[in-house]
This record gives sequence, C-alpha cells and structure tokens, in this order.
Amino acid sequence: MRTKRGTPRTGTTRRRTRLIAVALGLLTATAVAVPSAAAAPTPQPEQLAAISDAVLNAEVNGTAWYVDEAAGRVVVTADSTVSTEALDRITQAAGADATVLTVRRVPGTLRPLVSAGDAIYGGQYRCSLGFNVMSGSTYYFLTAGHCGNVASQWYTNASHATLIGPTVNSVFPGHDYALVRYDNSALSHPGGFTSAPNAVVGEAVKRTGSTTGTHSGRVTGLNATVRYSDGSIVRGLIQTNVCAEPGDSGGPLFDGTKALGLTSGGSGNCTVGGTTFFQPANAALAAYGVHVY
Repeated sequence: MRTKRGTPRTGTTRRRTRLIAVALGLLTATAVAVPSAAAAPTPQPEQLAAISDAVLNAEVNGTAWYVDEAAGRVVVTADSTVSTEALDRITQAAGADATVLTVRRVPGTLRPLVSAGDAIYGGQYRCSLGFNVMSGSTYYFLTAGHCGNVASQWYTNASHATLIGPTVNSVFPGHDYALVRYDNSALSHPGGFTSAPNAVVGEAVKRTGSTTGTHSGRVTGLNATVRYSDGSIVRGLIQTNVCAEPGDSGGPLFDGTKALGLTSGGSGNCTVGGTTFFQPANAALAAYGVHVY
C-alpha cells in the first residue's frame, strides 16, 4: 500500500512510504562563529568523538550534531529555541577543543510531530507508512518509532473501519523505527525497492511525504545525533537539506530504488527550505530481520 507522512486524520492510503512529521526550517547560511586556531593540526577521529560526546553531555535540547572527519569538525545545528547561554554551555563543554566546533542556527524547532499523512491511522493519529518489507512469507511495513509508540493497531482510514495490523515493535528515542504487520490479506502491499545501502555525503536523494509530496536534495551529514526540543535523543541519523513539514515525518528517503531512510524530524518548511534528519532504513531492517522488496 502507499502512504505519506502525516497530517491528522486526513488523506488516502498511498504506495510505498511515509510517516509522521517534523516541524522543519531552513538552514541559514550564517554560522555562529567559533574562533579557529591558526594552522592547528587536523583532529584525530578519537578527539572528534570526544568532542561529540561533550556536545551530548551539554544536554541542550533543540540541537543536532555530527562528526565531519574529512573536515576535522563537529558540526552542530541549533534551532531557534536554543539560547546564547545554551550555546555557551556547548562550547564550555568542549573546552579547549571548542575551536573544532561549527555551530549553525536554523529557524523553527527540531522535533518529531505525531501528525498525519494520507495513510495509516492509529489511536487519535494518522501516520505515514514507510517501506514495505517482508520476512519469509510474512509482510510488514516500517514506520517511525515515534509513530509506533502511539498506537497498537493501524487502519487504512480515519474511521478505523479497515484494519491493517498491529505494531509488532517500536523504538524511540535512541533510534526511530517501528515494525507493523499486515494482518489483512485483502490489502495490497507493493514493493519497488531493491536495496538499502548506507547513504553517502553529497548523494542526491528524494523524500516523499503526505504534506508536501516529493522533494529533492542532498545528504549533508552522516551519523548525526539529534536532541529534539522535548529532550528525546536519537542517534545515527542521516542529515539532509531536503525540506519537509509537519505530516511528512516517517516518509521515505530514497535514491532511485535504494531505500535509505525514514523521516525522523527536523526544522524548516518547503517554502524557504529546511534541514531534515532520517533514520537509516538498513538499521531498521537489521533490527527486525526483514528486507525490502
């Protein structure tokens, strides 16, 4: 079946993918400058990892960060709720290594939104279906973990008249994926994806969601950690400059027939642009022992 990302209780069930959404915003070109040491040696991976841990330990909500080993930087994204004092806490936590930080501001709020797409309904929410998957002869679909956390059963319509099946498992925070089983044999569940490789920085990708449809962009970072505005932390995410809006979260990130990720959250919109984070699809496939088709 097809779906999209989310917008409460509206829409139609669509093919392939989409889940629930994020409030998203445009990554601005300006950065909060952190003085850099002249001719400083390129930091080693273990030093960059320690700086990343320092950012985590600063416990600032509304931030995301990843290690750019090629550039020798830890790139931090801070939404509009992060105060100057909170940014100072991050640089203080990094100590003498604060010169290795690149801090960028984005408007809006980094958060996952339980709003709906045109696809699957559970409890009081509508979410978007992720990639259809299978194990043996049993069919499932992936969705965002923050979707799976809010409903034990999923339906094709807002009236809950046509059952899809139950949430088998969901993980959020930490990661952001869930597995739902197709229990209704009358429903179709087409595939179309052939693999789920790791994303690559610079890779041209597309993202589809129920609110804004399909938009294109590029992968800008890997293995990002996000601390959403409510304090929930998700690790190992793909960072992109693809826009998204509430209701798009959980939708698919793909490159042709390659299944790359599930929309987790972000900041911005598709009028001015945005920064969006995706749960890698291959991590969800490995966790559940399923495969795309």
